[in-house]
Amino acid sequence: MTSELLEQMFTFGRTHSHWLDRPVDPALLRQAWDLASLGPTSANCQPMRVLFVTGQVAKDKLRPALMPGNIDKTMAAPVTAIIGQDLEFHENLPRLFPQVDARSWFAGNASLIEVTALRNSSLQAGYFILALRSLGLDCGPMSGFDPAQVDAAFFADTAIRSNFLINIGYGDATKLHPRNPRLSFEEGCQIL
Repeated sequence: MTSELLEQMFTFGRTHSHWLDRPVDPALLRQAWDLASLGPTSANCQPMRVLFVTGQVAKDKLRPALMPGNIDKTMAAPVTAIIGQDLEFHENLPRLFPQVDARSWFAGNASLIEVTALRNSSLQAGYFILALRSLGLDCGPMSGFDPAQVDAAFFADTAIRSNFLINIGYGDATKLHPRNPRLSFEEGCQIL
C-alpha cells in the first residue's frame, strides 16, 4: 500500500460535517461495498446491511429521526448510509460458511444473534469507511438519531435494525476543526 493511500485513509481522513455540492457516483458506493465485504467477520456471517438515502423524499423521511445537531449536515450530505444489522444473518451461513453447520450455533439464540450482529456489522462498517476513503470519498459517521424511528421508517417488517449512520460525499476541508488528540500507544496498548 502506498504512503499516499495510507494518508488518504488514515492520516488525512477526517470526520466531515460540511459537504461540497457534488454528487457521489453510485458506482463508487458499489465498489466500496465490494471492497468492505472482503474483510473478515465471525464465521463470515456478514450481518451488515446498508441503505443509501440520497433523494429529497428519502432524506425527508430520515429527518424526524435525527437529533437537532445532525439535521443540517445530514440534509446537506449527498448520501447518508444507514448501517443496519440483519438479525437473520445466520440464515445465510450455509452458503457463506459451508465448512460446518454454523447456522445451528445461532438458531433460536436471540442474545447470541444480537451481540454477533452488532459486533460484526460495526466491524464491517469500519471496513466500509476505509473503503470509501480509499476511493476518495469523505465520511461523517454518527449515532445521533432515534433507531426506533429509523427502523420503523426504513426497515419495517424486516429483521434489519439500524446501527449507525454515515454521511458520505466530498467534504469541505476548509470547515474542519483541528484534529482532536489521540491516545498514544502506551495509553491504549499493552504487550504481555
